[in-house]
Amino acid sequence: MLDDFAIEVAQQQQALANKAAAQNAQSTANEAATAAGAAQSSADQAQNAADQANSQAEAAALVGLVDAAAIGAVGQRVSELDDYKIESENDVFFDRDSAVLKDEAKPALADLAKLAKSLQGYLIEISGYTSNALGSKTDQKLSEERAAAVARYFYEVQNIPMRRILIPVGYGSTHPLASNANAEGRELNRRVDVKVLVNKSLEEGL
Repeated sequence: MLDDFAIEVAQQQQALANKAAAQNAQSTANEAATAAGAAQSSADQAQNAADQANSQAEAAALVGLVDAAAIGAVGQRVSELDDYKIESENDVFFDRDSAVLKDEAKPALADLAKLAKSLQGYLIEISGYTSNALGSKTDQKLSEERAAAVARYFYEVQNIPMRRILIPVGYGSTHPLASNANAEGRELNRRVDVKVLVNKSLEEGL
């Protein structure tokens, strides 16, 4: 009987030990999973930051932003945009899947350039958009390329100083003018919005 009792006690102790070991193993696994999740989140954030930096670099390269001093001067004024007003605004439209500036869009841009040059302390803001037909990453890149094409036209053809052009920005398929559910709406959303901004407190040449 004593041996039977001892055996039973030993079995119960072994069962308790096994249960404790299983609980410890599960706790360790949970901690590892939490750490892995945090690591993945950090990796995702780092990748997103890298993607954004790469997009900005691509847009800058497309436009040919080579004047660091001019970029710095414009950057200082970006924080003051609440003091600016829109003097004129126009949209130019692009063919599907294309960032090539169409000939029929150029006269309107030429008029905006002429108006801008007649103003003191002007800036040109350029925002690119797409329909939502290509997927978010492709739409984003295409919208940046469209904005860059317009900025390049102002700089290379209309001789607008780069210090007067805010770095062009692409917004993908956000802020649509019309519904993307039909061809007419998508055509309107394949656009670049151009604004001529003025601030009376700025002197020409600053």
